Amino acid sequence: MISSYFTLLIILLIIFVYTEKTVARTKPYPKPKSSIDDYFADKGRPLQQTREYDAQFWMNRGMSDLGRRLKELENPIVGRAKNIVFFLGDGMSIATVTAARVHMEQSSGSAFPDGNASLTFENFPYTGLVRTYCVDKQVADSACSSTAYMTGVKANSGTVGVSGAVRENDCKASLNPKNQVDSILRWAQMAGKSTGIVTTTRVTHASPAGGYAHSANRGWESSAPDDCLDIAQQLVTQSPGIELDVILGGGRQEFLPKNMNGNREDGRDLIAEWKVRMMKNHQIYEYVKNKTELSDVNLKDVDKLLGLFSMSHMSYTGTKEVERDEPSLSEMTMAAIEVLRKNENGYVLFVEGGRIDHAHHQNLAHMALSETIAFSRAVDVADTVTDPEDTLIVVTSDHSHTMTINGYPSRGDKIIERVDRGGESYSILSYANGPSAKFHKYQKQPSKYGDKFDLYPSLVPMSLETHGGEDVAVWTRGPWAHLFVGSFEQNVLPLIMSYASCIGPSKGKCSDR
Repeated sequence: MISSYFTLLIILLIIFVYTEKTVARTKPYPKPKSSIDDYFADKGRPLQQTREYDAQFWMNRGMSDLGRRLKELENPIVGRAKNIVFFLGDGMSIATVTAARVHMEQSSGSAFPDGNASLTFENFPYTGLVRTYCVDKQVADSACSSTAYMTGVKANSGTVGVSGAVRENDCKASLNPKNQVDSILRWAQMAGKSTGIVTTTRVTHASPAGGYAHSANRGWESSAPDDCLDIAQQLVTQSPGIELDVILGGGRQEFLPKNMNGNREDGRDLIAEWKVRMMKNHQIYEYVKNKTELSDVNLKDVDKLLGLFSMSHMSYTGTKEVERDEPSLSEMTMAAIEVLRKNENGYVLFVEGGRIDHAHHQNLAHMALSETIAFSRAVDVADTVTDPEDTLIVVTSDHSHTMTINGYPSRGDKIIERVDRGGESYSILSYANGPSAKFHKYQKQPSKYGDKFDLYPSLVPMSLETHGGEDVAVWTRGPWAHLFVGSFEQNVLPLIMSYASCIGPSKGKCSDR
């Protein structure tokens, strides 16, 4: 009986398989899509511009770019650079630039990035790669890197304006004149040019400090041991700081005593001292504390301009700068150029987008991209109001960060959000280390990123995300911009600028220009 049931089961199974194959053969094949657009539409994805499906589109676009490059190479600008505007995107790695470009296009309302958008400086004709290591570290901090790109000399981590003979915290060694190095701001002043610094960080922070201070510790902003002067004192009492024509940024606390809510324990009000020095030197000066006061200044009549718009660093872009009445980096850049351009001998201006770096340290990838876009707008201001024939614009970064662009996101996926692929969900942007590693270990990750203060995932728990050690890029336009190509050391940057402007180490070596 059992064998009969078993035989019947086998026969029924054979009939079922045969029937299924027959039905499958008789089912009509799916109707071919009329075009690749139909395929993407059926998938619910935004339509890619059909021009990208055409090989000729890429040939035309590529040949146009080739023609532009040939024209620029045939006619490099080789006159003397009367003016130099040096832009520093602190922590602006190449991955940051790429992600910011995509985010900028996606934020503009473009449903499908076509890859044709660019940050302002990406349109500059010449690009190179810069090696960022310190004398004693493979991965640079903002102090040793500032010394390199400001003075032409590489230094130890944590030190500014001194050679590698000075170790961090060695006050005595930093006082030795042989160990102190001059910056491009000093070179410009000695050539009779006007000079200025603009930053979204404290004006005594590492990046701007490399232009005017000599310190064995970047942290000595309002106090220093032994006979060393703190960085704020050097800015308002010593050359080249006291001779700067424009100082705009944050950091009011470093100039004020404790009883005025400042950090200074010596009781000095360095802002008041700066004003006294300006009066004694018969300078027409203005000190401003907010955007409203800055906008009320007649910049064409001012010789010296000091603006400290926050107690510490300035606000992140698009957060509290409006309610705090803070000017944007673009507005500060424009104000600085207005003051400096009156000098017939020209000027050198240093502009830092410093909060790109701070956002990365906190694993705030979205905010880092927003800061990079704001930085690009400031570059656009300078590019618009200056003449490439007499003004060299240099845009670079001091070091990288550990943020990467992950996986295989589709062109239409928002770069600041998460994607789902094959059952796996991940953030397109993430870090090798940082504070979010601990956060995400114990708490559920956001299902969808997008807020500027979202913590993006990281692997190794650290109180702050670290810098990266890979090369950064440099973009240039103007006189002798074609020298900023290839791969070179970070300390070469100011030396090329000095040659283009015939100041500092190159003074007297280009009298024929």
